[in-house]
Amino acid sequence: MSTDPDPEQAPLAPQVPRGPRVSREEFDALFAEVRTWGRWDPAARGAWNRVTPAHVLRAAALVRDGAAVPLGRPWDTRPSPDNPRPALHHMTDLGDVESPEPSAHKDFLGADYHGKSVSHLDALCHIAYRGELYGGRPARAAVGSGGARFGSVAALGPLVTKGVLLDLPAVLGTGWLEPGRAVRAGDVLAAERALGAEIDEGCAVLLRTGRFRRRRELGPWDLDAASAGFHVDAVPLLAGRGISLLGSDGDGDLRPSPVEGVHSPVHTLALAAMGVPLLDNLDLEGLSAACAGTGRYAFLLVVSPLNVPGGTGSPVNPVAVL
Repeated sequence: MSTDPDPEQAPLAPQVPRGPRVSREEFDALFAEVRTWGRWDPAARGAWNRVTPAHVLRAAALVRDGAAVPLGRPWDTRPSPDNPRPALHHMTDLGDVESPEPSAHKDFLGADYHGKSVSHLDALCHIAYRGELYGGRPARAAVGSGGARFGSVAALGPLVTKGVLLDLPAVLGTGWLEPGRAVRAGDVLAAERALGAEIDEGCAVLLRTGRFRRRRELGPWDLDAASAGFHVDAVPLLAGRGISLLGSDGDGDLRPSPVEGVHSPVHTLALAAMGVPLLDNLDLEGLSAACAGTGRYAFLLVVSPLNVPGGTGSPVNPVAVL
């Protein structure tokens, strides 16, 4: 791995730890190291197959206060640097269509949700690497204009499991991680120790970078140019723990990417190699406050994506229960 800066990347403050550069050859070796192809049946559920009824019961035992914390962002219809394709919402009935009684009010929702605004889940068919989806299925044969024939969100169903919040700003005593700040394997281990929450088999891991606190105080910015997220050297640790789900208040990826020629390396490793679905753009500020208030950073997590046959993912509002 080289630590030489890339002059074509977006300029970042020199004090922001970006982690080492990673060559394509090193990345391909990492892909092979964490790959779980052929491990599960049905393969389209990927790492969600790890979660058994015993895991659900273990997660339920974490509930002590009964406090339910929603993790989805408000439906954002306003354009901004991190929301160039705003979600849609308009009324279709103002109570003047049907008669006589009662009057009804109806609306329409729409979203190009794979971006940096809508809280959503990425199904396994969302990412291909070297032309292949998870399990080695050719992407061109599996995904067409009518949707995906393998790895769609409809194949996943709901997930109920133990969640762990990696609240890095809380560990570091800061409001947020600056854009471009790498979260490395050592950061994950330090957060586990500081927060007293262990990542183990079947866990959903949620990374808080403080993105939405920073956005609230300083304004929105283009996350494709710079965002805090996991460096790829953290992925073998997470893979070794046997996680079922990975989420963040960004999209989980460090940007600019540290990997030559791969713009979303964590997406690639999680979805295409490990079969681990992703949660992007979660609002983790309320959960951060709730966990700090209880002193507990492990909780019951419920994720129920829309049942969209052929869908590459789904808007979602996960719920953490403490």
